[in-house]
Amino acid sequence: MANIFNKDETIHVFKWENLGNIKEGRTDLGEEMPVLVYRLMQFTMLDVLTKDFGPDKANEYFRRAGYLAGSEFVKNNLDTSVDFSVFVSKLQELLIDYKIGILRIEEFDDVTNNIVLTVAQDLDCSGLPITNETVCNYDEGFLAGILDVYTGAKYKVEEIECWATGDRVCRFNATVTG
Repeated sequence: MANIFNKDETIHVFKWENLGNIKEGRTDLGEEMPVLVYRLMQFTMLDVLTKDFGPDKANEYFRRAGYLAGSEFVKNNLDTSVDFSVFVSKLQELLIDYKIGILRIEEFDDVTNNIVLTVAQDLDCSGLPITNETVCNYDEGFLAGILDVYTGAKYKVEEIECWATGDRVCRFNATVTG
């Protein structure tokens, strides 16, 4: 049997196929779970990383993990050869289907390819108490990974508004950096 978690290797490599056949494995419980359970995993992981490495490094790790997830999400679910509007439309459908959030492109600069976008009912933060700080570091990476794979350009995605800052959507600036 293959060791899908690479426990004996020093470098762990994520592979989409290692997510397994959830329908087959969870015949009674199904593929869905409450957002509370997702956040329990996410926030406890963030807490441990913050205690061990500090908040800046912990947030960097979450961005990097989000980037990997976004990249693999595109590679395994979307057609990158289609026009941008078709790509975004299909991405919007998938994000709703997977209950990640409701994506909307607010601005697109066709000269710089910079984008302002929002995610409503965001999996990571919608409903959190107001802390006056943006908290969707994983989403920043996830969106950057998606945009990088689709465009072939390097994007920096920065959250500028968040449920935790008192807003009702998460708003991101996606800027081409290379």
